[in-house]
Amino acid sequence: MGRRVLPTSMEDWPKPGTPVKLVVKTWAGKAEHSGIALPSSGNKLITMKLQNGYNVSFPESYVDSFEILDEMPVVEEEVEETTPQDESLPLVHLIHTGGTIASKVDYATGAVTARFDPHELLDAVPELRDIARIRAVKLGNMWSDDFRPRHWNRMLKATEEAFAEGAVGCVITHGTDTLHLSAAAMSYGWSGQGGRPPGRIVLTGSQRSPDRGSSDAAENLIASVQWAAHGPAPSGYRDSSVVIVHASSSDGKCAVLPGCACRKYHSSRRDAFKPINQGVLGHISIDSNGARIDYSPEAHDARIEAIAPKPFDESIRIAQFISDPHLHPDQVQGAIDSDFDALLFHGTGLGHLPISDPEEDSLENTRLRMMLEDHIANGGVVVMVTNAIHGPVNMNVYSKGRDQQEIGIIGHGSLCPPGSALVKLHHLLSVGGKESVERGWEMDLVGENPTFSMS
Repeated sequence: MGRRVLPTSMEDWPKPGTPVKLVVKTWAGKAEHSGIALPSSGNKLITMKLQNGYNVSFPESYVDSFEILDEMPVVEEEVEETTPQDESLPLVHLIHTGGTIASKVDYATGAVTARFDPHELLDAVPELRDIARIRAVKLGNMWSDDFRPRHWNRMLKATEEAFAEGAVGCVITHGTDTLHLSAAAMSYGWSGQGGRPPGRIVLTGSQRSPDRGSSDAAENLIASVQWAAHGPAPSGYRDSSVVIVHASSSDGKCAVLPGCACRKYHSSRRDAFKPINQGVLGHISIDSNGARIDYSPEAHDARIEAIAPKPFDESIRIAQFISDPHLHPDQVQGAIDSDFDALLFHGTGLGHLPISDPEEDSLENTRLRMMLEDHIANGGVVVMVTNAIHGPVNMNVYSKGRDQQEIGIIGHGSLCPPGSALVKLHHLLSVGGKESVERGWEMDLVGENPTFSMS
């Protein structure tokens, strides 16, 4: 039950998110509509979302009355039989974790909430059924900023189970904010020790929720399933895990990026991801004729197929610091005293820290240097990446960098992007502790650290 309102002005229109029954006057007489009140879509218009999902707007002058409901009335829908899938198509597991690609707008607040199920994604993009047999698997409905290493392990396990069931590929739907970190985790987990996954692994997300007209969700899904079902066999290098996102702000083309060397570089654009220190793997074009892969195989021999991925040690903790005028030694000492397993510094330029005091007016710089010297001498792991994002860590150019190498800071010569470096460090610590980091950091495990010439 609700209460009927005869509005004297549209200031009486309920706040967004309120269930409402609206009576409007039309040329054919009065008509009733039930739905959710929305913010006005224009001057002197009232707007609501109908139960069928469509939005409608009416001029204020059309409104006869409205009734504020306690809850939306239940609509009995015919249950349609699930469309049978083509058994001749390759099997792809759609592994759902959450994110904007699996979200809807909450019109009570205007915010986007993660509340789609994977079966809804499949129903919303029927084109997927023409590309592959899809099995939807739900791991969760999470925003990607809530991910922890335990969730990397669950994704690794889900892909292992998918391949054991005969899937040729997996598509992991994921929030975009930390998608590049999870992609790196799939790369190192499956291929960090020299193997390759049994099938293709794709991570994809979207910058706009599926119920928005500008959403990139459908195209990203179509492109991802196309690659997972029909892409090249993974070699274990660069392509052991891939991220597929929009290559431009226009429709019709998606980029295939190496999961070991990407970064989200824009907070809102559809083409939010770029490869770091290397190029794209290929592109997927989508039009009325379907999806087509444009890819030139790289000159890398396929590695031996891995029996299972290497999980991440979930007890490992890594403390990260940014080198800038507000990096203070007590911050670093706190991580050392708390027994963090490694310290990862995002250094300035070629990879530098504030550890010199040439004007004798910054004692904290000297304290930081002595602190790191003692920590490394006592077996601590300290690794350097550059917060410049592109380009190498080169601690040979300046005396500051040479001093850091003498102290025992690891990282010289690396092209590994900052996000991938965090995951690589965790992987190496999981494999064999400090010795593994010292031995493996300069190596090119999965394509994160390609050969280059420092000058």
